[in-house]
Amino acid sequence: MRPSGRELNEMRPVSIETDVTKHAEGSCMIKMGDTHVLCTASIEARVPPFIKGSGLGWVTAEYGMLPRSTSSRMRREAAAGKQGGRTVEIQRLIGRSLRAGVDRVALGERQITVDCDVIQADGGTRCASITGGWVALRLAVNKLMKAGDVITDPLISPVAAVSCGIYAGQPVLDLDYPEDSEAGVDGNFIMLGNKQMIEVQMSAEGSTYSRDQMNQLLDLADKGVEELVAVQLAASA
Repeated sequence: MRPSGRELNEMRPVSIETDVTKHAEGSCMIKMGDTHVLCTASIEARVPPFIKGSGLGWVTAEYGMLPRSTSSRMRREAAAGKQGGRTVEIQRLIGRSLRAGVDRVALGERQITVDCDVIQADGGTRCASITGGWVALRLAVNKLMKAGDVITDPLISPVAAVSCGIYAGQPVLDLDYPEDSEAGVDGNFIMLGNKQMIEVQMSAEGSTYSRDQMNQLLDLADKGVEELVAVQLAASA
């Protein structure tokens, strides 16, 4: 029934390759099917003015899509002179999702910026960015701890995200683009490794959904996040 031939509760193949760039303190390439995102984490000895002097650290994110990450070329946002609303919304989501898994006191007064650049898009780019972004963050924090700059591990839990939706009347896990573009209901589920919820974005795309269907999607998301966390931990070990 699914265009890819996957089972309703089956994820796309997921892989995470680490240390893919020379300069960033943490980096990885995450591939969720045909969605590929380069994630890097950069450490800076400063924080935003609104928390300066508080002793708290900060984790933030930036997100972008390369011009030919999609089937037809997109204009670079830099050429337009500003970021689009979708880009701003997604990078704020990535930042607040990653911060949910961080002890900012233990991090100390420094900032880590996670950059997520979509190389190839086939649905679920924000979920892949969050999942890969956490691995890049983990690797950067490992370097801080190895250098003795951070004594207590500031990462409380892995953070992972997966999309679920109602496609052809059935709840499905990890939507690719053909499903995402036709789904009656589309949702993004961001969780800690212990299944505590960080954020849920669900919307009807031409049809409504019931409480029972929402629960089915939550169950699928639980399964997907569990699988993603296993891949994250293996990649960052």
